[in-house]
Amino acid sequence: MIKSKRNGGYLFVLPAVIFMMIFIGYPLIYNIILSFQNVDLAALTSGNKSFVGFDNYKQLFRMEVFGVSVKNTIIYTIGSVVFQVALGFFLALFFSMKFRLAPFLRGVMMVAWLIPLTITALLFKFMMGESGGIINEILITWGITDNPVQWLSDPKIALWSVIIANIWVGIPFNMLLLSTGLSSLPDDVYEAASLDGANWFQRLIHITLPLLKPVILVVLMLGFIYTFKVFDLVYVMTGGGPINSTEVLSTVAYRFSFDEFKFSLGAAAANILFLILFVVSLIYLKFIKDDEVA
Repeated sequence: MIKSKRNGGYLFVLPAVIFMMIFIGYPLIYNIILSFQNVDLAALTSGNKSFVGFDNYKQLFRMEVFGVSVKNTIIYTIGSVVFQVALGFFLALFFSMKFRLAPFLRGVMMVAWLIPLTITALLFKFMMGESGGIINEILITWGITDNPVQWLSDPKIALWSVIIANIWVGIPFNMLLLSTGLSSLPDDVYEAASLDGANWFQRLIHITLPLLKPVILVVLMLGFIYTFKVFDLVYVMTGGGPINSTEVLSTVAYRFSFDEFKFSLGAAAANILFLILFVVSLIYLKFIKDDEVA
């Protein structure tokens, strides 16, 4: 009886396993194999795919654009995640005060996260335009600057402009997760601390943050995984420019594969991105397992 129930459970899981193997497993394995071959447009047409071992990876590490993309990806990810979590945390604290308009304002905040990322990228691209962009118009009107800021055409600030756009997108999601964590904290601990004379800041430092640590770690890990693989926001706003100043690993892989038709180099770049995220995912799973044990 128990065995038949177990077999029935396997039958329910089987469609999901088949779907994962076809649409995720096969492309992943094919991409790994492709990275060890020399495949360009001519080789793809003729079917002559010669095995070259780790030559594609060696070539990648010798390229300046690859090193720039790794650095930009790290800066983009850390800059985005730190501000998203920090601002999301303070907004979660604000909405946890349970005033009358809190549910409505929290719902309005979620609109930024619900808008498709390509639409958000286009909006920020227009708002940061040198001529007619609303951000430059405001800065000039308020006397903050005399000349329009070259948000997307200056190599020194283009990456930070994309980071600002991504921070705006990610704040509501982080706020929602952290709000859920705050709502699960026990009220009696805060009541006891208030009776002992602890003020708001002391309760925040000594009660809220320690109790919320597992949630914060999970939010940081999820934010890192989600942000590190960015493509659409960067591609729509800057296309990796100017002068490779906003190139990230995903845009480099795309450019090699679909602009220069160096499919093996693109596959190698994508595999490096996958490997980094795979390691981070293992760390994330370890955090979840340790939290369940605790």
